[in-house]
Amino acid sequence: MYRQYIALPARGAYGRGMALILVTGAAGGLGRHTADALAGDGHDVVVHARDPDRLTGAGDTARWKGVVTGDLADLDEIHGVARQAAGFGRFDAVIHNAGVLHSSDTATVNTVAPYLLTALMEKPARIVHLSSSMHLSGSTDLRGLADGTASYSDSKLWLTALALAFASRWEGTASHAVDPGWVPTRMGGPGAPDDLTAGHLTQVWLATDPGVIPPTGGYWYHRQPRTPAAAARDEAFQDRLIRALESHTGVTLD
Repeated sequence: MYRQYIALPARGAYGRGMALILVTGAAGGLGRHTADALAGDGHDVVVHARDPDRLTGAGDTARWKGVVTGDLADLDEIHGVARQAAGFGRFDAVIHNAGVLHSSDTATVNTVAPYLLTALMEKPARIVHLSSSMHLSGSTDLRGLADGTASYSDSKLWLTALALAFASRWEGTASHAVDPGWVPTRMGGPGAPDDLTAGHLTQVWLATDPGVIPPTGGYWYHRQPRTPAAAARDEAFQDRLIRALESHTGVTLD
């Protein structure tokens, strides 16, 4: 089992019992459940949505610290989301929840956007990436990053590798990948067998709990560490992935 435990001290807003947190793809599904839980716990939550009209329900304006908008399938709009987010200062945690299943934009939304947003923002204390057990069958052929041929499994393998790469490269930042299970969201479908109400709990825990002692970089399922694909842990593949992302986006990783 993949374990490398260190103590993670409270920092920033954690010391006063609240954190500033960005959640992408928070208009519905797991992202909305995550944002609601965090706000309910008293944290300052900035939510991202492609369509701001989906965040205009009763009480939403008062619930959130702020809203950022933009299409994560478009590189220019990803830059715009990063600029909007920078207006809130340094985040204690960023939860990269947004994702798509079958699309020519799968790699852009699921892998490129988390990379680019993270590279453009001031480093947060904690980063949580929404992965999937399907990453285990993903390919290490990175041509799909730019040509629209990447599968969902490919994109989640790359995202998991990226999460672990951030953890090993950035001292002081805990970066995780989470398998939330196959849950009945709009993407997962109504027949998905896992519990939707449990699907966001690991993300909230990793992003906020001052007493948790997680690894600097890990892959999780329902608050339990799991062993990710060998390629995700391969430093040579992580380096190749980051070089490909830098070339594709024109943004280097510090």
